[in-house]
Order: sequence, then C-alpha cells, then structure tokens
Amino acid sequence: MTCCRRFRLTAAVVVALICGLVACGSERGGQSRSTASAGAVAAAGGSAAPPPCPGAPVDVAVSVDQWADIVSQLGGACAQVKTVLVSSSVDPHDYEPSPRDAASFSGARLIVVNGADYDPWASKLAAISAPVAPVVSAAEVTRTADGANPHLWYSPSAVTAVADAVSAELSKIDPRMQAYFTGRRSAFSTTLQPYTRLIDTIKVHAAGKSYAATEGIFTYMADALGLVNKTPQGYQQAAASESDPSPADLQAFLDALAGHRIDVLIYNPQTEGSIPDQIRVAAERANVPVVTVTETVPQDQTTFAGWQDTQLTKLAKALGVPL
Repeated sequence: MTCCRRFRLTAAVVVALICGLVACGSERGGQSRSTASAGAVAAAGGSAAPPPCPGAPVDVAVSVDQWADIVSQLGGACAQVKTVLVSSSVDPHDYEPSPRDAASFSGARLIVVNGADYDPWASKLAAISAPVAPVVSAAEVTRTADGANPHLWYSPSAVTAVADAVSAELSKIDPRMQAYFTGRRSAFSTTLQPYTRLIDTIKVHAAGKSYAATEGIFTYMADALGLVNKTPQGYQQAAASESDPSPADLQAFLDALAGHRIDVLIYNPQTEGSIPDQIRVAAERANVPVVTVTETVPQDQTTFAGWQDTQLTKLAKALGVPL
C-alpha cells in the first residue's frame, strides 16, 4: 500500500456535515457499501441467517471492510451496517472522506474503526459528525499504539476483543435487544470455530517453522501460529516505512530463499512496486511455497471467516500440516 497522507476535511465535507444536521438530502454511493443484515451473507454461503430483529435496527458505520462482516454478523437483523471503504484499490491511509461519508457517519449510532493510524480520517470524522455515538476502535480495545502494526484483523485476540466490544456497545444502545445481541455474539463464535481450529492445528504441527514476508501485514497471525520470522531485518524496516529496501537487503532476502532457509513466503499481491513480485518469482524458482495473503477482503470472499479460513488452509498445506 502507498504511503500515508495527512487527513483533510474538505469544504464539501464540512458543508455535508452542516447539511446533515438540518436534514438536507444526500445520496450515498461511491466506495461505501450498505448491509441491511447478515442475511445476505448467509445466503451467499456464510453463517446461518440471523433471527428476526425484535426492535428497530441500529445504524452502524464501519470505516474499512476488514471489520465490516464481523460487525454485520454481530448485529444480525438488528443492525444496518454501512461500510465506508470497501475497495482494495484505495489505501485507507490516503483516503479523503466524501460528503456522503460524512452524512453516513452523522446518522450512525455506533461507529467501528481500526485505529493505530490506519484510518485516522474515520475517528476524526466521527468526532465531528457523530460526537455522541460510541466508537469502537480495534487499536484501543487491544491497546495498540499509533505507529505500531495496524493490521489488527490478523490478530486472533484482536478479533475477539473487537467482537466483545461491539456486542457490548450494541446492547448498551438498546438494552431491550441485549438477549438478541448476546445470541449473535455466540453465533459468531460458532462461525469462527473452523478459523480457531486451523490456528490451533497449525500451531501444533508447524510452530518453529520459518517464514518471510513481502510486507508485515501477517505478523500478528504468524506470531499466534508460532512461526519464526526470517525476513531480513533491513527489508522489514524498509517495508514498515514504505520505502524500497537497499540492494544489500534485497539480496539477503533472495539468498535466504535460494538457500532454503525459509519454509514459506507470505506474499501480499496488493503491495505496489516490482520488488514483491521479484521476491515471489525467486521463491518459486527455489521451490519455496508461496502463500498469498491480502490486506483487504478479496472480491471473491463474502465473510471474514471465509477469507481467513481460505488463507490459513493454504498456509497449512504449504507447511505440510495435516488437515
């Protein structure tokens, strides 16, 4: 992904905020996506359709799609979920909110963001357009500081923490539906059972095996699996700062692959530039397994669990883990 830019509230967004307060009309569209409930996901092969809502659905705004399905599953038929950024071609760091985004946030009763300087525009826009709405930040519930690795959806403990926090806030917003939201939280845990089993199985059979990565998005999950990071340190630092590695650091990476000092390569196809592709080709030539791991939800996936299960299954096979 590209380097971050400072958040800017354009004049159009400010006008939209004022407009929203006086009930001006505004049509939604663009990068955003609305989800009435988890029912459509279930119909596409996700978890079982949620039961009918016993009350009025809660409007929820989610900044990025990595958390959107989780929130939809937790809200079920009692949540109208609007996801602002769903395109894998747009870097959340660079995103400048549109007037329709401001209007979406102004009507939300709950806002869910990633935090950790991944989507800074979302928290700032929420503070202006929906100052009374509670905000669940993945970074805050997991105590992850700005500047740290922001790819928290790859942390199993962060997924649990965010799910707990969202469920708790939904129950506070409408206590009459607490039993419903508690049931949805339980159902989400059931949906994640294959994901949890895959993590446990890989950890049992592959802990201590090595990996290297073209980008650090998978670090939290790799740590949870007990894998050893053999990505050259200089390359890691360059990737973290979104700069090109030095020729020596790149060569060290290529030499490690050629020397079979790495058991599997984690490759992010969404990273810009030719260097990740060069590393992938080198791994393939050295017969080092390559596992594709994406930063955002691919278009062929409809659920968080399906996305993660697919990647973990491929990783398990690459590491020779019996499934």
